[in-house]
Amino acid sequence: MELTDIKGVGPKMLLNLHELNIYTVDDLLTYYPYRYDLFEPSNLTDDYDHERIAINVLVETTATTAFIRKNFNKLQFRVNHNGRIMYAVIFNRAFLKPHIIIGKTITLIGKYDSKRNTFICDDIKLNPLTKKEIIPIYHIKKGIKNNDLRKIMESALVDSAKISNYLPDEFIMKYDFISKKQALRMIHMPHNYEEVKKAKLYLKYEELFLFLFKIAYMKDENENMFKEEKYFLQDQVDAFITSLPFSLTDSQSEALSLILNDIKSNKKMNRLVLGDVGSGKTIISFISMYANFLSGYQSVLMAPTEVLARQHFVSAINYFTDYHLTVDILVGSMTKKEKEKVKERLASGEIDILIGTHAILEENVLFYRLGLVITDEQHRFGVKQREILKSKGEVPDALYMSATPIPRTYALTLYGDLDVSFVRHKPRGRKEIITKIKKYSELKDVLMHVLEEIKNSHQVYVVASMIDDNEELDLKSVETLKEKFNLAYQGKIPIEILHGKLKQKEKDAIMQRFKNNETKILISTTVIEVGVDVKNATVMVIFDADHFGLATIHQLRGRVGRNNLDSYCYLISDKEIERLKVLEESNDGFYIAEKDLELRGEGDLFGTMQSGVKTFKIADLKTDLKIMMQAKQDSEEYLKSGAYKNNMNYTKIIRDLERLN
Repeated sequence: MELTDIKGVGPKMLLNLHELNIYTVDDLLTYYPYRYDLFEPSNLTDDYDHERIAINVLVETTATTAFIRKNFNKLQFRVNHNGRIMYAVIFNRAFLKPHIIIGKTITLIGKYDSKRNTFICDDIKLNPLTKKEIIPIYHIKKGIKNNDLRKIMESALVDSAKISNYLPDEFIMKYDFISKKQALRMIHMPHNYEEVKKAKLYLKYEELFLFLFKIAYMKDENENMFKEEKYFLQDQVDAFITSLPFSLTDSQSEALSLILNDIKSNKKMNRLVLGDVGSGKTIISFISMYANFLSGYQSVLMAPTEVLARQHFVSAINYFTDYHLTVDILVGSMTKKEKEKVKERLASGEIDILIGTHAILEENVLFYRLGLVITDEQHRFGVKQREILKSKGEVPDALYMSATPIPRTYALTLYGDLDVSFVRHKPRGRKEIITKIKKYSELKDVLMHVLEEIKNSHQVYVVASMIDDNEELDLKSVETLKEKFNLAYQGKIPIEILHGKLKQKEKDAIMQRFKNNETKILISTTVIEVGVDVKNATVMVIFDADHFGLATIHQLRGRVGRNNLDSYCYLISDKEIERLKVLEESNDGFYIAEKDLELRGEGDLFGTMQSGVKTFKIADLKTDLKIMMQAKQDSEEYLKSGAYKNNMNYTKIIRDLERLN
């Protein structure tokens, strides 16, 4: 069954669904509501003043539309509720005007303001409520309404002949679960909260079971993957470490020792290094590449952006100048001639270490003898790219680097197919970042300090939560902040803005100018949180800090304090001061990740990834740890039993996993 077979899904709606990353019926049915509204028609009395309720009313006048400002309109009309005459107002719903018909009974949902005798609606139902209703609410985008999505879900559930059921029958019986079809009906079309709870329990368990089964299977595969043993002299590696202009921390040394043992072993390395921001993961990767070089193999390091790739390239040249290694770079902005030259030298074995971006993944990029693949700051679920890179060698060792500290229990479960090393401590000589919460009324003090730092030849990051202004959300955008900073400094300080809507080339050019100290203040969304190292930046100012999770803010402030200078992070907010105090108290990313999980749930744990995509569609690591641990035990038991070989859904999953490996 295709999406276009569902009633209500025409060409325009199909494009709207694609905007929500819904491409299949399965995507649609697993696009779950994020909350529910429970409504029953009420009789309005003064006791309900400013309380959110639903009331049935008779329309007394046609609706009028007023445009308050661009992209912001007000729809207003008079209604009668049990003899009480009042005005109904709703914002940004001008499209409802033709449907507001005199004499028609409709339902208003919102709050009554007795002073103004006005009912401020956040929703209007053209078919009035007659009984208690529980209404699922979905995250939506422009062009699609919750009501449309609910109708499409209903049609899909009625028409869908086959719903993929990933939970083996034995576990459905063991826990007396409802069926998958029932669970989907109850999550999208519930009659009461009890049904929602039953549906969530089934769907969370199934999602975690399937995820952890894949992890267990990949771990099994990894443990049975062998390679040719590599040989290098430890003395030579030690000499290289001694030549560094700094000493390794205990955490770095521990992680490195495990990596070097992995490289020597006849078992293929699959290791993740989880390090706090600025903990020195990059030098671990360089030492690993040096050991791999001494063994007679090539290494490749893939970074997510060109700026980061070039940063690593310059660092590698500096570190390896006296060690007879040939380091080169391959990025999208290079000319065709430059790329071809690199590819020729790579295939002939002249290049020992290649650093680059996704350009490395092209089919005609061939290695002479690839022995080590390193991906920096890559989300582990960019599986296809990761596997393409690994396929360029016979059985290359794989090392993944991530600056997203997550609690140990979760890391060992979620990354169970990999060996995980934790790097907790910052290199010696790095100062703690001084973090201060400031209210908007104290902004002048922050601006004065920013000016002082710029006069001392330092640079500043400013972070906004939005690219453009939004009338409904009172949040500062990058555009608004640029105007305000230009006004504050009378246009005398070079300021640029950076955000996700810009093309990669533009982003790279802007970051390069900031690195070159041509730009003094960079105003950005969270796109600057990953990896970029501008040692001259000493201040990070984050506006609407309450809008971000603690883990995201910790990642952001890690862009400063990458030197021996005093560095500062200002959190501008009038809300959630107590929660933000965790960041004033601690610079330990692992502690902050624990607190973030405790305070906000799983959403932000992985929300530090630029896409913001959650690992799970319905499971929540904060509330579902017990379900996760039970699903882990059950999925491993199911794998060991071999029963999955007779389950068609699982044989397909295994084929997909094996194709990737």
